[in-house]
Amino acid sequence: MPNVFAFLTYVAVTTFTPGPNNIMSMSNASRFGFRRSMRFTWGVGAGFFLVVGSAIAFTIVLYRVIPTIKPVMTVIGAAYILWLAWKTLTTSLHDEDAAGQSTFLSGMLLQFLNPKAILYGITVASTFIVPYYHSTIVQVGFAAALALVSVVSTSCWALFGSVFRRFMAKNQRVVGYVMAALLVYCAVSLFL
Repeated sequence: MPNVFAFLTYVAVTTFTPGPNNIMSMSNASRFGFRRSMRFTWGVGAGFFLVVGSAIAFTIVLYRVIPTIKPVMTVIGAAYILWLAWKTLTTSLHDEDAAGQSTFLSGMLLQFLNPKAILYGITVASTFIVPYYHSTIVQVGFAAALALVSVVSTSCWALFGSVFRRFMAKNQRVVGYVMAALLVYCAVSLFL
């Protein structure tokens, strides 16, 4: 039986701390409002489900392959996060062309380039799920539950972005720099 407290702590800390999903959700909600940002949020949940499900299904293979995948995924993920930082910094809060950042597909695809989500999936699968639960139905249930936690997390960040929308619009330049800096921190922290 896994340590439930350690599992729940890991899940809470990892999903609710700033990362690309949460920062992009907040940014999208501040630009487009909470309702329009939910497409991205549900995309994050769907992508998260696929990433965690894949991590569970391929944990044994990943143990063998991870030393060669991790550096490549880290560089690709960091580059993508830096691109998101650049887009956050250079996009106006009222720029409707930025709506592409708020789509279901962009939220879903972000998970496959998000090292935090990938490493989270691998860690949770290999530490808390696969060693203890062998039923496919239970493993799929874990993936669905963790995806739901991800949706709750990104929704909280989106709500924050929409509640402070006027403040963020009024202080657009400062808010853009802060959000971009947080994304740069996410990218840099991958190498620390």
